[in-house]
Amino acid sequence: MIYEIVILAMIAAFLGMRLYSVLGRRAEHEEEAIPTRFDKAKREPTAQAAPVPRQANPVPRAAGVVPAVERGVQEIAAADRTFDLMAFLEGAKGAYAMILEAFWNGDRETLKELCDADVYAGFDAAITAREEAGETLDNRLIRIEDTSVHSAHLEGRQARIAVLFVADIAAVTRDREGNVVAGSLDDAIESRDIWTFSRNVDSADPNWLLDETDEG
Repeated sequence: MIYEIVILAMIAAFLGMRLYSVLGRRAEHEEEAIPTRFDKAKREPTAQAAPVPRQANPVPRAAGVVPAVERGVQEIAAADRTFDLMAFLEGAKGAYAMILEAFWNGDRETLKELCDADVYAGFDAAITAREEAGETLDNRLIRIEDTSVHSAHLEGRQARIAVLFVADIAAVTRDREGNVVAGSLDDAIESRDIWTFSRNVDSADPNWLLDETDEG
């Protein structure tokens, strides 16, 4: 009987030691921090993309025009980094309307501001002849159908851009008594004009002047 108790005690002691060895080691491992994917992200620095070098502003392109015209626009844009083709065309449309209105109304002051000396002289002579004949113009610019670059050149430091305007204009000429002697306000006629604007690219004045007129 005593012998059996001793045997059982030895077996219990052996099992206790085995259980401790397993559970004890497991507990030790559980106390250690188990790396996770978040810990890995903290330890490993995130690779950063190499900085992209900044490029200079691109020279504006003249879409839809022949290569010769585009080259001229590129030359002007390279000489004057403030040049913007779309802004120029919008300004040209405004100038076209203002100059026509000034000519029809005999407004010499406005023409002087928007035209160079030669073009102004031509307008002034036509206004004078009209005044001497006792005639007035009762014209209307109905709409500008199209505005496009016809040619572009950089001559030295002088930029010259010719613009083709396609517009509908109702033209009426009246005599001294106001009677209609030519034209009609009911019928608009398509007008095609090529006007050339110029500007010194080194000038602080951003305005372009009309320096040539022609029919399109």
